[in-house]
Amino acid sequence: MRTYQLLIDGQFVDAADGRTFESVNPFDGATIARVALAGSADADRAVAAARKAFDEGPWPRMSHAERSGAIKKLVDAINARAPELIDLEVADSGSTVRKAKEDIGLSARNLNYFARLAAQPLDGEVEGLSKPGFSKNLLCWEPVGVVAGIIPWNFPLKMAIWKLGPALAAGNTVVLKPSENTPVTAMELARMIVDAGFPPGVVNIIPGYGAGAGEALVKHPMVDKVSFTGSTAVGRKVMALASETLKKITLECGGKSANIVLDDADLDLAVDGALYAIFYHQGQCCEAGSRLLLPASIHDHFVERMVAKVRRMRVGDPSDPATEIGPLVSDAQRQRVLGYIRSGVEQGATIVTGGKVPADPAVSRGYFVEPTIFTGVSNSMTIAREEIFGPVLSVLSYRTIDEAVSIANDSPYGLGGGVWSKDPERAMSVARRLRTGTVWINEWHLISEKAPFGGYKQSGIGREFGVEGVKEYCEAKHLHIDEVGVRSKKFWYDVVVPKDQ
Repeated sequence: MRTYQLLIDGQFVDAADGRTFESVNPFDGATIARVALAGSADADRAVAAARKAFDEGPWPRMSHAERSGAIKKLVDAINARAPELIDLEVADSGSTVRKAKEDIGLSARNLNYFARLAAQPLDGEVEGLSKPGFSKNLLCWEPVGVVAGIIPWNFPLKMAIWKLGPALAAGNTVVLKPSENTPVTAMELARMIVDAGFPPGVVNIIPGYGAGAGEALVKHPMVDKVSFTGSTAVGRKVMALASETLKKITLECGGKSANIVLDDADLDLAVDGALYAIFYHQGQCCEAGSRLLLPASIHDHFVERMVAKVRRMRVGDPSDPATEIGPLVSDAQRQRVLGYIRSGVEQGATIVTGGKVPADPAVSRGYFVEPTIFTGVSNSMTIAREEIFGPVLSVLSYRTIDEAVSIANDSPYGLGGGVWSKDPERAMSVARRLRTGTVWINEWHLISEKAPFGGYKQSGIGREFGVEGVKEYCEAKHLHIDEVGVRSKKFWYDVVVPKDQ
């Protein structure tokens, strides 16, 4: 069993009160690590270290090339330890090994992109006064300061990179709080950060509960920005707490993404794409395609094909490469998902496959729920309104494209969406009408580190990835540089200042 301490100011230390917690394997309940549990006192220590590192340390003052080089060392370390990190991700989060291989590879690729961005100044010249020769005007993007990054449990290493990459590229210092459900790969990242020679206090990693370390970070007067990924309910609380000191915030919150199949779609592609959209990582994705909108003309045939494939899905040990559906992250999450399934039945929807805990004794110790499909769903039902975060698909029927778009947009969320059609112009026309941050056409889940990712409405505030994502971790400063040079030509001073006699 592995043991981890907190990373604060370049040192591994115990929690101030000595508390620890155990991280368990969602497949068999085995304890895989004992981890120091950060509380508010540890948050204070970590913020103080990050504040000192930003105000007095070398990191914000390094050249772009130096910061880029330091981040690139971390990329190399992730790549070198990829096989080990894959195994740890599977054991800690219940991710299938197929998904974990992608996640670790993408974590390195995403961070490498931010290493490249770190090497490129964002500053540039902007148009100043209308008359040439009066001034030169520069727009400077400066690091915001101390960043608190709070990440969820569904993509442990990748979410850590999504917070650290842009923050570090911009020159900030960071306190990262991983989820208490999946701390292991983030704590291995902490070891890699120390080995890579990052200056003390630049990155501090303190796993803990939201009500302890998390709230302390969000409210802390020396934290300049909060970047949070998690549920919309918690996002609202983060926003309220951060407002006490008017912190900059980025919130990537919940989703109830609508996946619209048009009547001319390639059904071989769309059926598999719809299943991938919802059952990837057991549906534990913020932008999962959890509402499937089908034309009435093909509804029954489409559902029949999906059900046949779902019943052949391999549910089992996530470390087995043959497994397609692994466990949920915890028993609490499983009970939450089962509660939504019960509500769907109670409100009149029909389960056409799944809906139960698997009977197979081989998975009896894990937190499993069968991949589940509901039909007869109306958009007013709880299973169509709320984020389930599990392997549950709600199928809704529509008769016109206008009706499909109306159903899709009738949601408090707006994170992801999809359109399936053989006609690119028709698909694009529908995609442009969806009120959501990302729309895939004949695809799902593919997110580019070069393109901004985030949500409309209650799915969040701000964007991650791309140049726009780095700017979220900056303050914009306008520099006006006078080019007139002499008092006699500055006639605008005469409005206030008396002329010399």
